[in-house]
Amino acid sequence: METQQTINSRPWLRFYPKGVPHDINPDAYPSLAAMMDEAFTRFADRPAYSCMGKEITFAEVDQLSRKFASFLQNDLKLQKGDRIAIQMPNTLQYPVAMFGALRAGLAVVNTNPLYTPREMQHQFKDSGTKAIVILSNFASNLEKILPRTDIEHVVITSLGDLLGFPKKQLVNAVVKYVKKLVPPYSLPDAISFSDALTRGSKQPFKPVTIKNADLAFIQYTGGTTGVSKGAMLTHRNLIANVECQHVWMKPGGVPDGNGIIVAALPLYHVYALTTNALAALKSGAMNLLITNPRDLNAFIDDLKKYKITAFTGVNTLYNGLLNHPRIGEVDFSHLSVTSAGGMALQTAVAERWTKLTGNTPCEGYGLTETSPVLSSNPIDGSVRVGTIGVPWPSTDLKIIREDGTDAAIGEAGEIVARGPQVFSGYYNRPDESAASMLGDWFKTGDVGIVSEDGFFKIVDRKKDMILVSGFNVYPNEIEDVVAQCPGVLEVACIGVPDPKSTEVVKIFVVRKDPALTPETIKAYCRENLTPYKVPRLIEFRDELPKSNVGKILRRPLRDEELEKQKKTA
Repeated sequence: METQQTINSRPWLRFYPKGVPHDINPDAYPSLAAMMDEAFTRFADRPAYSCMGKEITFAEVDQLSRKFASFLQNDLKLQKGDRIAIQMPNTLQYPVAMFGALRAGLAVVNTNPLYTPREMQHQFKDSGTKAIVILSNFASNLEKILPRTDIEHVVITSLGDLLGFPKKQLVNAVVKYVKKLVPPYSLPDAISFSDALTRGSKQPFKPVTIKNADLAFIQYTGGTTGVSKGAMLTHRNLIANVECQHVWMKPGGVPDGNGIIVAALPLYHVYALTTNALAALKSGAMNLLITNPRDLNAFIDDLKKYKITAFTGVNTLYNGLLNHPRIGEVDFSHLSVTSAGGMALQTAVAERWTKLTGNTPCEGYGLTETSPVLSSNPIDGSVRVGTIGVPWPSTDLKIIREDGTDAAIGEAGEIVARGPQVFSGYYNRPDESAASMLGDWFKTGDVGIVSEDGFFKIVDRKKDMILVSGFNVYPNEIEDVVAQCPGVLEVACIGVPDPKSTEVVKIFVVRKDPALTPETIKAYCRENLTPYKVPRLIEFRDELPKSNVGKILRRPLRDEELEKQKKTA
């Protein structure tokens, strides 16, 4: 590792892997549209996406997205800055719609397809969305709330629309008539995605002048900490993160135009949006789109078709694959980068993945508000499992105390960050935008520590901290230990109110071994944790609540416990 005392007498250090520059140029492109144009020319003949056995090249994405941009511009008369929602899982239509919208100067509102009508209405109304591209599977939910939004134009696509004849017709028929996954709906003014492309091909697309300070995405936070807020991400924010990723991955040794990256996380999530879809514009990698990563058999079949070079995922995804009996059929000999984010990577999972693939996962860290990546473990052999690595180029992280002063090395405090990837605020929420900043530093809300040699580690979300008889207990630590106990598949940890000790530790466990008992887990924890950290309460579950990207959610579990206490009070 190279070390550099930071400039201007700042009291923290910046560390970089060898060969990675200390800074990038966030103004390398005037817009994401300019980055697209370069990629579509440079990698024209390379496959850009593969989904359900169908590949499309960068040149084809170029042509299709131009048609869609023309449709938005000429038929729908949408203007620069208008909002368009995209609500679908990973399909070939997603990048076409997204790149077309960005080319037309629109701001994309990425929307989770699993949202309830209430959640959809909040997001669409809050963002002022004027148009939407939605998978037919979810159109019935849109019908319920459409009159209570500002949406004027609806484009409906079916799962197989870009798979070509006859696969398109077969897939769409199976989804609708055999699996019955398309509930009836009535949206008489809606336009089909295929018709939109046809209409767009009849008139030329007129390039729009876009500046990198312009809004590119309104990316909504998960909402697990309250009302979902729209983080405003500019073209410059995303360009900065892509530039950082490109230089960070160079030590992996995969030349531009040769990578194959697994996109099992949904592109509507900021993690895959940047590290998969947008980063591929710079590297020329092909994204292997996984429409339903929960179907692990089909997932593994897709993995077997390619010599994958990079994999992005979360702990639960890697854990699920590792526990599948067919995972040994996949050839991981070309895998050079395994990226883990979104939630804490458990030590047991990291060790098993390394043993299986020969590639140690590089855990990173970021938030929706930071486009998203702030730090990562180096991929040059300096991986330190259990940490979030070191700050990316042009990015500063530090730890602060409650009073805003800098914490000492090894002292827990809130992580604050600054860099060109930090958002411009929450849409229509100036007060919350101001409250999220400390000068030019963004307050992440995460508790962390930094080591003497510059590696950062997440201790936990401030709100998730458990107070046991005056001692702070961090759920990540408990979950990491319990996950290594033989027979445990998944675990979540929360604090439960207790009259004697303020709170006690409770864990929810999904068993891999049906014979696993609470006594076995407690005995294991007593060997690895100080007494006040040992779970007092253990509950076995068949499954744990998860977000749309597979992140285990503690809040629903806490809410359940509070309801139980109210009933017994």
